[in-house]
Amino acid sequence: MRKAKPKKRYLLPDPKFRDVLVTKFVNNLMYDGKKSVAFTIFYDALDKVEERTKENGLETWKKALNNVMPSVEVKSRRVGGANFQVPTEVRAERKVALGMKWLIGYARKRGDKTMMDRLANEIIAASKGEGAAVKKKDDTHRMAEANKAFSHFRF
Repeated sequence: MRKAKPKKRYLLPDPKFRDVLVTKFVNNLMYDGKKSVAFTIFYDALDKVEERTKENGLETWKKALNNVMPSVEVKSRRVGGANFQVPTEVRAERKVALGMKWLIGYARKRGDKTMMDRLANEIIAASKGEGAAVKKKDDTHRMAEANKAFSHFRF
């Protein structure tokens, strides 16, 4: 085990919306340290969302992120030679991290032409409560519900 907990790193808010959550999302979206490219993709995707839904892009994105964030997950736990999937509550920071990871991951897997289009479509779908990222959250919750009997093995 590690000796000391690593220091918490704090991010600067993004230039357009002054929101730390946006910076975190863009950092997850970024490839090869190309942050300006990631910001361009994100901002263009939000513009496209605004154009299609006639609603505030940032609010739609936040709603989508809330729809994707899981509240419970299963963790593997070894008890007496058998592995059990034990449902556990998700910490607030991990909730956000998983939501972002799923939203970006499933946006990348979409069949649209550009990443901007893929991200915009995934955000719109997630804000309506549909799409692959929301399905992933529902599957995670269903798995936790199915393994509720092993919740007394919590660590």
